[in-house]
Amino acid sequence: MRIASLLPSATEILFAVGAGPEVVGVTHECDHPPAARGLPALTSNAIIHEGQASEAIDRHIRHAVHSGSSIYHLDETLLRDLEPDLIVTQELCEVCAVAYTQVERAARRLPGEVPVISLEPLTLAEICATVRTVGRLTGHQDEANAVAARMEARIAAVASLRRPEPRPRVACIEWTEPLMAGGHWVPDMVEVAGGIDCLGTTATTSRYATWPELVAAKPDILVLMPCGYDLDHTMELAREVVSRPEFSDLPAAATGRVAAVDGSSYFNRPGPRIVDGLEILAALVRADAGSALPRGASWVLG
Repeated sequence: MRIASLLPSATEILFAVGAGPEVVGVTHECDHPPAARGLPALTSNAIIHEGQASEAIDRHIRHAVHSGSSIYHLDETLLRDLEPDLIVTQELCEVCAVAYTQVERAARRLPGEVPVISLEPLTLAEICATVRTVGRLTGHQDEANAVAARMEARIAAVASLRRPEPRPRVACIEWTEPLMAGGHWVPDMVEVAGGIDCLGTTATTSRYATWPELVAAKPDILVLMPCGYDLDHTMELAREVVSRPEFSDLPAAATGRVAAVDGSSYFNRPGPRIVDGLEILAALVRADAGSALPRGASWVLG
């Protein structure tokens, strides 16, 4: 089988279940595992340039979505040359990957009938189910079952931890300017980790929020996980957050429980490493400001 992966989380899953050697093309954002970085890139950014401010990126994305333009370029010539037997993508988020309709159109232009599989998990359980689905579709069912079982065991281990009392109110921020509250599987992660998500709702899309809304939510813990950003870039954005005049009104600011995390690796992508993100959250809801945190997380203050 020759597989084109148009979604970073799908690439991670494919390699995790043993289908990596069959992947012939990926996106420009597929950076894990390292072996994926050397594969032909089928996509590129159409509107976003490195170094742009968060507000400018958001403005460009909203304009593109509103006008019906694509955020990403899809190299249809390269896709045809790679002769895929299967294309894996998503239609869950209009800014996370090439638009599903664009992928479908490109697939129809390929010789023969090339199936397009869309992955749409909304919870931790559905992410594990997605791993099994990818394994079944690629002929790697046993490997996929093993990967999913290990993920489920780690999720169960976190769920079995004694919950702090009172349970802390957690605000997960997926974009900083303007604010966006994490949705999809993120509130589920907070719940399993032992906290209460005070802005997001499981299995609903991420949404815009306002600073007055964030202040009114009274988060005991503020977690910055901007989509597509690693820990170093998130720490840079954190300076903008803590400089806001409203920031001092947050309970999390008073106690110093404000954390930056590697969102790109452990929170934004619904793949195997989402369990690492869950374990990071479990540590955060039980940690005091300044205490040691797992790899992929750092306190912003102090």
